[in-house]
Amino acid sequence: MTMANIANRRHVIERLHHSEERFRLLVESVQEYALFMLDPAGRVVSWNAGAERIKGYPAEEIVGRYFSLFYMPEDVEAHKPELALEAAERTGRIEDEGWRVRKDGTRFWARTVMTALRDGSGKLRGFGKVTRDLTERLQAMQSLKASEARLQAFMTFTPSMMFIKSLDGRYQYVNE
Repeated sequence: MTMANIANRRHVIERLHHSEERFRLLVESVQEYALFMLDPAGRVVSWNAGAERIKGYPAEEIVGRYFSLFYMPEDVEAHKPELALEAAERTGRIEDEGWRVRKDGTRFWARTVMTALRDGSGKLRGFGKVTRDLTERLQAMQSLKASEARLQAFMTFTPSMMFIKSLDGRYQYVNE
């Protein structure tokens, strides 16, 4: 091996190390999303700070455990975690939205994406999982719907004539 080949190889290794370090810093610093990996059997193998914040488990308590403990009891009974693994393995990716459970037993509304991770030969190496807590958005949507229902009831059952006009003067709503 020539000195130029050795120098080039060192440079490539150094660039790869820096790239891996940047990626590690990115994943570890994300707080808004739970980013973690599962082995092919569904056991947690990596855990970021966002996962700890959202789900409540420190890495040392969750790594090695089966991921079904994030699911509602009725979803576990219905084999939803196993079905998700099978679907992600079969199709490459699965998305879901629904209730999940934190370590303290409280539930939160989550949007999840699970991606099958395969090596160069196509062998399944595990799954990447991204979870986002959408509880505040769900609560805001529920509040908006309740407010709209109250307005609709008020407009419908008020004995007086009521209407809503657009800014250009067109009637948008007129009660009976």
